[in-house]
This record gives sequence, structure tokens and C-alpha cells, in this order.
Amino acid sequence: MCITITDKYIDPFTDFGFKHIFGKEENKKFLISFLNDLLDIEDKIVDIEYRNLEKMGLSITDRKAIFDIYCTDEKDNKFIVELQRSRQEYFRDRSVYYTTFPIQEQSKKGFWNYELKKIYFVGILEFKMNNKDDDKYLSKVQLMDTDTKEIFYDKLTYYYIEMPKFKKREKELSSHLDYWLWYLNNLSTTQIIPKKIKQDELLKEAFDVAEFLALDKDEQFAYQQNLKAKLDYVNVMDYAKKEAREQGLEEGREEGIKKGIEKGIEKGIEKGIEKGMKKEKIEIAKNLLDILDIKTIALKTGLSEEEIKRLK
Repeated sequence: MCITITDKYIDPFTDFGFKHIFGKEENKKFLISFLNDLLDIEDKIVDIEYRNLEKMGLSITDRKAIFDIYCTDEKDNKFIVELQRSRQEYFRDRSVYYTTFPIQEQSKKGFWNYELKKIYFVGILEFKMNNKDDDKYLSKVQLMDTDTKEIFYDKLTYYYIEMPKFKKREKELSSHLDYWLWYLNNLSTTQIIPKKIKQDELLKEAFDVAEFLALDKDEQFAYQQNLKAKLDYVNVMDYAKKEAREQGLEEGREEGIKKGIEKGIEKGIEKGIEKGMKKEKIEIAKNLLDILDIKTIALKTGLSEEEIKRLK
């Protein structure tokens, strides 16, 4: 079942939308521009090569990683770009874990002096990473000496962008990075490209690429399915939070939130997902892999534990 699309542009905070804009070979100039604007690097990226998005651990029992975008530049530096839609307790851990894969793959047989290429992790978050009441939307993290405050190792860098904290209006945009962040934050709700951004040819093209009507029929169908799964998930989570509040559970307590989520899943499936639509249940299960255990997801979605394990 599809949903009716009334917005002019696709939502970049869907898997389809993000990868359509930034993860396709023909659109890699957008990713290059975004990374050059964001990253504090002296030698700007000239070209990138997309890499295999699925990485296996050192042994068959290790957890694998599936990146949203993984690429290298002409100097063989590594870039992982992840879109995270919902709050995850151990997202910092996950980002560190993900960077172990491009470290591992640089090892060489025979003599090797352990020299590594630079690795950058970029997390674009559709939530606030912490509860600090500030407007600091961009964080850059590196290893440093805690006494001298000097950077200890500059080849491993993490950037976290908390999009809800980016609240600049059109007249306040002062850099090309601001243009990209405004684009991400407002693309799915705007109908008109702001005059300041429209004057930038690259951003104007990025808007054109993101027009729903510019997609072919198969792409439109894929986006509709992806958007529906996102909206179903949002409804489930909203209901979960409501249940947690009504049960008198303290906000932020792990067990309370878990119980609320479980109740919300149950009600959300009853109210928002047609019975027998297995694909929708799978999408819900995917979004819950980092929140609930396999048994709970199986119980609430009706999928078997084996099916959920395969999703991992």
C-alpha cells in the first residue's frame, strides 16, 4: 500500500531519500561538497569512490556493520556517513565500532609499519545526542592528551551533527555548510527554494534531484514505501512515549522507556499496520534492532526470531 505524496521534495531523513541524494555515483558531487564544507581538512576532496556498504567482523560470529555511506577519496582516506533517525543509547559506541572496520581493512600481509590513512565518521542525527540545553549543533571529536589538551592522534575524527539544534533561518545562513544543513532540515517541508540558496548552482541542482516528480515510477514507489515505514515507526514511538508517561514512569529511565516502547509497538501494529503486511513489520523490526532484544521484537511484531536475526 502506498501513501499519497503531497510534498514537492523527498524526505532526506529516509533511507531512500538520503542515499538517493548523497549515495549515488551520479550525485557524488553533492557528498563531496558537503564533506568539504564540514570537515576540517587542508587538502579538499577532489573525488570519491563508493565502497561496499557491508563489512564483516574478524570472525563469522562477529557482528557485521552496514553503513549508510562508505567511501574513500583520491588519497585513500576513509569516510563513513551515517544517518540516525531515532535516539540510540549507545550511538557513540556504535560510531566507534564502525570505524574499526576501515582500520582493520588497512592491514597488510607481510611486513607492514602500521601506517594508517585518515578515517572520518560523520553522524547526522535527527535528535539531540544529549539533554544539554544549548544550541551547539556540531561536535568534532578526536583523541587528545587530557593534560595538555593537544591532539594525540589526528587520523581518527568523529563529527556529530544534531539537526534539531540547527535553527538558523534563511537570513542567518552565513556559510556553504549552513546551506547544506538548511537543505537537510527543510527539504521535505519547503515548496520554494530560498533566494540565497537558489543562487548556488550546486544546491539548486540538489533540490532538482530531490523532487518527487523527478523520480521514475519505481523510485517513487520505493520512496513511498520507505516513507510509510518511517511514519509508522514515528507513530509507534509517539505512542510508546505517551504510554510511558501515563504509567508514571520517569522520562529517560531505560526500563520505563522499554516498557512504553513495547506497549507502543503492540498498539502501533494494531492501529497503524495492516495485518498480513509482513514487509511493514520487517521495516518496524529493522528500526527496533538497536532498541529492543530479539525476543521482544519477535513477540511484538509476529516475526520469528530467525527472521529478525537475519535482519541483523
